[in-house]
Amino acid sequence: MLDPAQRTAAAEALWTAERERTPVEPLRESHPGIDVVDAYEIQLANIRRRTAQGARVHGHKVGLSSAAMQQMMGVDEPDYGHLLSDMVLDAGEPVDTSRYLQPRVEVEVGFVLGAALPGEGCTEDDVRAATAYVVPAIELIDSRIEDWRIGLADTVADNASSAGVVLGEARAPLSALDVADVDAVLHRGGEEVARGNTSAVLGDPTTAVAWLARKVAGFGVRLEAGHLVLPGSCTRAWDVRPGDDVRAEFDGLGSVSVRFR
Repeated sequence: MLDPAQRTAAAEALWTAERERTPVEPLRESHPGIDVVDAYEIQLANIRRRTAQGARVHGHKVGLSSAAMQQMMGVDEPDYGHLLSDMVLDAGEPVDTSRYLQPRVEVEVGFVLGAALPGEGCTEDDVRAATAYVVPAIELIDSRIEDWRIGLADTVADNASSAGVVLGEARAPLSALDVADVDAVLHRGGEEVARGNTSAVLGDPTTAVAWLARKVAGFGVRLEAGHLVLPGSCTRAWDVRPGDDVRAEFDGLGSVSVRFR
């Protein structure tokens, strides 16, 4: 475990990396002994810094919740982070890739809460009861760690590698589809590049949302009414470059598109 000064130094390194577009070495190398408790406290320090500058907590995310993503990133459990108001991107406006270091996209079904979730003891039934509707989403992820060489503590400290989210126009109550069995396809430039099913997300995305509510409760964080929750990608992540036009299509839920420049 790190001491307070080490946590502050790690938070400052990630803060500077994001603003100067210069990645840093993995925290597990620069701060040996870092654990996931340290990592979430580091994350929270930078979230407090951003909210002090005017951003609002818009929701939360689970990442690396599929076996494919855990294998790709070399971790053995999900990560988790905050979604802030300045991360919500307009689907009608091209995204400037120069704002990011190593951007990638993920395909997700987003949950919008109509009521707050309990923390400790939160169940899938609680998630179903609290969810107002689900939406098609493309999450933009980015790592402030060099070459995506992340372990679990690295990515949790780095706000779960979050960068932005684009939502489609469709809204569907959970009663309208089996959210544990939605096929999704990612297209880039009109070509299919990935295909998956929401069952890849811990067997059921509602399980990921309930897991998140329990996980963050110990840090005094709660998933509130109105929050957007991203439970994790049902396909592998894909790098994006200037000129890319990506579109995610979900059976029974519509689609969402975003362009990059």
